[in-house]
Amino acid sequence: MRESVAPPDDGYFKKRITYEHRGMRFAFDVAHTIFSSFQIDDGTDLLLRTLDIAPTPRRIIDMGCGCGVIGVVLARLFPTADVLAVDRDLLAVRYAQHNARLNGATNVRAIGSIGFESVPADQYDLIVSNVPAKIGDDAIDAEFIRAPLAHLAPTGAYWFVVVSGLNRLIPALGTAQQLRLRQMRKRSGHAVYRLLPTERGGGGAPMEV
Repeated sequence: MRESVAPPDDGYFKKRITYEHRGMRFAFDVAHTIFSSFQIDDGTDLLLRTLDIAPTPRRIIDMGCGCGVIGVVLARLFPTADVLAVDRDLLAVRYAQHNARLNGATNVRAIGSIGFESVPADQYDLIVSNVPAKIGDDAIDAEFIRAPLAHLAPTGAYWFVVVSGLNRLIPALGTAQQLRLRQMRKRSGHAVYRLLPTERGGGGAPMEV
């Protein structure tokens, strides 16, 4: 963490919040209009503490990155990885770029994109997301289930967290599409899922909850 990095000089800045993970300290400057502007969101914290990743990923996407918490933490955990932080909100992109500098995460690049529209057509070893709850079932299916799955490397994994209200939708999508989807952890208010490429198993498999 580089305390010498000043907060953004704009009218949106709200405050600097701190976070600790696996013995590392982080700081994040947040804006009034960006998701989770009071503290690190409980879902984000649950996802980061549940992730179990091996081997070390080379290419990572933080989808719907907000101010960049997940992407920055993963960039510090995996300093040899290339981390792409993506959000449709350009203010979020600005703050994710800033927070990468604040935390010395030189391997993070933040871009604006609606879904995967502007994401390079590569295969990614790890995709992560705190899925927005209010964009509608069809958008969640298209942008936060099908699209990430299509961009995974054959040995990659997509980890995401949802609010408990979406636990009616995610298992239904897993069953209907025969996805290799598993609920990894559940805590009051949130659930973490892992989605694997279907090619790995030669087709779909029953979802494990």
